[in-house]
Amino acid sequence: MSDAWMAGETEPGPAAGNARPLVAASWRRSVRARVSPDGAARVELDEDELAAYRDGHPLAAAMPVIRELMGAYATDGEHLLAVCDAAGRMLWVEGHQDTLRKARGMNFVAGARWSESAAGTNAPGTALAVDRPVQVVAAEHFRRPVRAWTCAAAPVHDPRTGRVLGAVDITGGSRLAHPHSLGFVQAVARAAESQLALLTPARESGRLRLSALGRDEAVLHVDGRRVRLSRRHSEILVILAHRPEGVGGDGLLTLLYEDESVTPVTLRAELSRLRALLGPDVLRSRPYRLADVMDADFTTVDRRLASGSVAAAAAEYAGPLLPASTAPGVVRLRERLAGRLRAALVDRGDPGLLGDWAYSTWGEDDVVVWRALRAAVPASRLAPVRARLDALEAELSAGATDLQRTGQHTRP
Repeated sequence: MSDAWMAGETEPGPAAGNARPLVAASWRRSVRARVSPDGAARVELDEDELAAYRDGHPLAAAMPVIRELMGAYATDGEHLLAVCDAAGRMLWVEGHQDTLRKARGMNFVAGARWSESAAGTNAPGTALAVDRPVQVVAAEHFRRPVRAWTCAAAPVHDPRTGRVLGAVDITGGSRLAHPHSLGFVQAVARAAESQLALLTPARESGRLRLSALGRDEAVLHVDGRRVRLSRRHSEILVILAHRPEGVGGDGLLTLLYEDESVTPVTLRAELSRLRALLGPDVLRSRPYRLADVMDADFTTVDRRLASGSVAAAAAEYAGPLLPASTAPGVVRLRERLAGRLRAALVDRGDPGLLGDWAYSTWGEDDVVVWRALRAAVPASRLAPVRARLDALEAELSAGATDLQRTGQHTRP
């Protein structure tokens, strides 16, 4: 890797060509995030804040299993076990006392943020960014003070929702630079998820689940029933799922109807029909809101993007949100979610994820994604991508020419 790149002055060039693709991509993200190669992790939680936060964190319930599997291994091997939340903040850092003392020198301590965007390439931070197990060896770390260390980490997911809760990590010296370390920490993460699944109570019968991605009419699961909703009822529930605190009548009217002449009476009639469909205790008023928490597929995608789990978000995304809807509130949500996911995929540059989007019904004409795919695919797979992109760009060029010609004809 070039000295200029390591100094954060430029993105990697040919001199960095010997880096693993995962590491090279992580370094690029670290550069774009303006991480200082010589900086230290920032401690964000003091002792009191940390104690209260981690006691209430879902991963606290998995710590007995994590300690049982990793504790002796870390202490005997002069390593550290660490567990962080989905934002990369270390909740627990335990293990060999001498190693703990050395780790304090780079702020590898509970309460410090080690997300990739804050601390550069490192196993727990990068595992959260790519949502898969990651091993980072010595000089692969972005920050110079961390290059004496080797670490392996794996994300831990909520067994019910799939949401990333955090990551488990093993950190130490060069003895961890072995593929077994990655397999070991991945097995610990799966054991933690299994433990959380055992402790998670069964879903309440009244729990609401909404599927609205890639559908013109949403499907609601309530009280063991599967209900296909009308388009207007789909729009109402999407908006209420996005705003669990509730929406006033005038606000809901504005979010649902393009036509400003629609009266509150029309909206109340739609809500009355929806209440009759769902049951009297599901939909409340003043403000309009749902009585129970609703799991929605589009909010799951949003959460995964917020935690940096781009691959998991892409896997959950079944298509645009209520694609036929023209309700202003739904249109904004649809465009925002698709735009965030699309930007994350282009930024990630993973050919598999980009290909999934480009070859989908909603991405087949997306020139920006096809250009990103052209830059990401290996030479052996380039020909069909280049052919499709050439066709799209020809269509765009022809369309622009037609617009210019029409504009010339209509000028006074």
